Amino acid sequence: MKTDIHSTSRLRRDPLVRGLGWASALLGVPQVVAPAGFARALGVGDAFRHRSATTAVGVRELAAATGLLGRPHPAWLWGRVGGDLMDLTMLTRALKHHNGRGLGRTVAATAAVTAITATDVYAAVTRTRRSAMELTAATTVSRPPDEVYALWKDLERLPDFMAHLEEVRVTGPRTSHWRASAPFGKTVEWDAETTQEVTDRLITWRSVDGADIDNSGEVRFEPAPGGRGTEIRVTLRYDLPGGALGQAAARYFGEEPHQQLDDDLRRFKQIAETGEVVRSEGAPGGKRARGEFPQHPARPLTEGELKEALA
Repeated sequence: MKTDIHSTSRLRRDPLVRGLGWASALLGVPQVVAPAGFARALGVGDAFRHRSATTAVGVRELAAATGLLGRPHPAWLWGRVGGDLMDLTMLTRALKHHNGRGLGRTVAATAAVTAITATDVYAAVTRTRRSAMELTAATTVSRPPDEVYALWKDLERLPDFMAHLEEVRVTGPRTSHWRASAPFGKTVEWDAETTQEVTDRLITWRSVDGADIDNSGEVRFEPAPGGRGTEIRVTLRYDLPGGALGQAAARYFGEEPHQQLDDDLRRFKQIAETGEVVRSEGAPGGKRARGEFPQHPARPLTEGELKEALA
């Protein structure tokens, strides 16, 4: 109970939460009082179905305003996100069946709602209590453990294959500074310390106090059966902003954590085995298709490479 009271008090003083509350109030009043005029202003006409939909959206906005300004809680923010997605669906449908009158206003309204949706998602994720998440992934690299260990231990090379890492800077014998991209265009930073090292076998680390996101992890290197190289097993633990709802929202916007880790290990395997990330001609290159990984299009082996592989 004390936690809920503290959370409510904190959110009541939050400028973004209060701003969204007043935005809901300012949008909701005209939608309820003059739905026909509001619908015409959006360029969607004032037919009965449009007036009804506008009134319903206005009632929802006023309810959100009452909650966010009176007794703010993350549930109201997530309610706004759900409402935004409904609004986008209605506007997209209106664009699809538009008669051409006021089309520019409808397009502008759709763009505005898209921007508001991004703001609401950010507010909901960052104002929701964080929950711990653990990710695991594994792969086999056809290189001996000492080579694979040495490559991973070179922390400043980690952004070469980890898509969301922008920079890792070694700051001491066992410390480093990390900067990573986060969902919805944000950046997070933290300092980390290596807590355990077993040469060619194990590396563990954790973030230090003051990190934007508390995290820890370990990577194990084991000889693969049959002399097939090295098995790598990675475990990551971190606080996920927004808990399960935040994870769902991140997945909706293409930020699925488990898939990210699998993709990172796939790229690490390619760098360890070939020296670069290989992609097909049709696949986007690098981080967010920005070409930041050292990549070349997939191609058949040359005659020399084929002879070397068969030797």
